[in-house]
Amino acid sequence: MDFYIVNGGPRKKYNTAQLLEKASEGIFDKLKKNHDEEDINIHQIHLYDLDFKGCKSCFHCKRIGGKYYAQCPIKDDLRELLPKIKNADGIIFGSPIYFGEITGELRSFLERFLFSALVYGGESNAPKRMPIGMIYTMNVTEEGFEYFYGNKFDILENAMENLYSKPYSLKVYDTFQFSDYSKYENYAFDPELKAKRKEEHFPIDLKDAYDLGVKIAQDSLKI
Repeated sequence: MDFYIVNGGPRKKYNTAQLLEKASEGIFDKLKKNHDEEDINIHQIHLYDLDFKGCKSCFHCKRIGGKYYAQCPIKDDLRELLPKIKNADGIIFGSPIYFGEITGELRSFLERFLFSALVYGGESNAPKRMPIGMIYTMNVTEEGFEYFYGNKFDILENAMENLYSKPYSLKVYDTFQFSDYSKYENYAFDPELKAKRKEEHFPIDLKDAYDLGVKIAQDSLKI
């Protein structure tokens, strides 16, 4: 079985990466009960390591009878990766939130991943349905998120639901941003409160990410 963990953030060891790692553990621990461990493949993808851009509106993926129908023909680091991910048994995406949006890298990736599976006014032409998870990390509190963003990510998640499956969504609020707040200009956040939040609540967030991974594994066994 093949699962993809896609880190849309620039850091490989901080909040988003740690949550994705816990989600990976959830997938593995659930599946190893009924599968040989060597048959469980969890691929870690760091988008900031890849060379690619967003959709170029060439429409080759929509051309009836065309060589690249339902595929993205752009020759870059996603050319061979996208077909593998489209045929995965499950995917979990993670991204910090910058100015109210997922990172540009993840947005560009999703343009390519989703648009090539979209049929205007028709059914999805994705090769298979699969479980999907979305993990968002952000500086704002839960109250701040509801005030500023509300249902901000519903459009993206609705597109995923129409093409692949309704994603499990985990939003992690009020994250600890700097290892040492004294080294950076910051007038908005109290470092002590941030540290307390990390100590008391981030372990709960990690458990939620683990449980999300378990759900992805469970759903993959039903498809």
